[in-house]
Amino acid sequence: MCLIVLAWQVHPDYPLAVAANRDEFYARPSAAAGPWPEDPRVLGGRDLEAGGSWLGLRTDGRFAAVTNVREPGAPRGPRSRGELVRDFLLGERAPVEAAAAVDGAAYSGFNLLLADRRELWYRSNRDGAARRLEPGLYGLSNLRLDTPWPKLVAARTRFGAALPRLPGFEPAFAILADPGLVPDPDLPATGLALDWERRLSAIFVQSETYGTRASTVLTRHRDGGIRLEERRFGPRGQPLGSPLSLEGAGPS
Repeated sequence: MCLIVLAWQVHPDYPLAVAANRDEFYARPSAAAGPWPEDPRVLGGRDLEAGGSWLGLRTDGRFAAVTNVREPGAPRGPRSRGELVRDFLLGERAPVEAAAAVDGAAYSGFNLLLADRRELWYRSNRDGAARRLEPGLYGLSNLRLDTPWPKLVAARTRFGAALPRLPGFEPAFAILADPGLVPDPDLPATGLALDWERRLSAIFVQSETYGTRASTVLTRHRDGGIRLEERRFGPRGQPLGSPLSLEGAGPS
């Protein structure tokens, strides 16, 4: 997952609203969003190579998502970052406990969001101790929380403006589908070749080998009901299949 914008306790009817793009190599096998066999209360996609996930939501309000930290040439951690999402969604630890328990040395650089119906926590092994997030709009790409990369700032601002249009998801999907590139003087310098810095500066990334594989919008209503919609893509941003729309009732 390479871009997440999130509204936490901002909308009066939707205390959690998320729009996210997962960027990955097209060759990496993955499963589309759906109920998980280990626990059908969990809705989300799965990485079929390492068994984890990039984003998911449980009907009792648990939510988790992860992005990688862009570190060209850095040694790889022995464990998959997708485990962090999987283990939280299948577990029962409170977000603060789960965030504190992560062995950051076991993973390549990551940013992790963990929430239940009461609290949202952020943990990164490149940004100090875990911290509880107050109500507000947040954005993650491939550095630290709210790093002002142009695409993150644009997506977060536009997402905030689109929140009054909930429960409609189309305004959020329009943000996630933006392929516009950032002018060279405004590109972040992350150690990649210039052509890749350009390509990855878009909200919606396209190439023959790597790009936005899935766009996801999800909400949790104040009555507990959850809704998740996923749209999948192949090389050069070609749509794959029909959008997947999943819903679940909150705790009784």
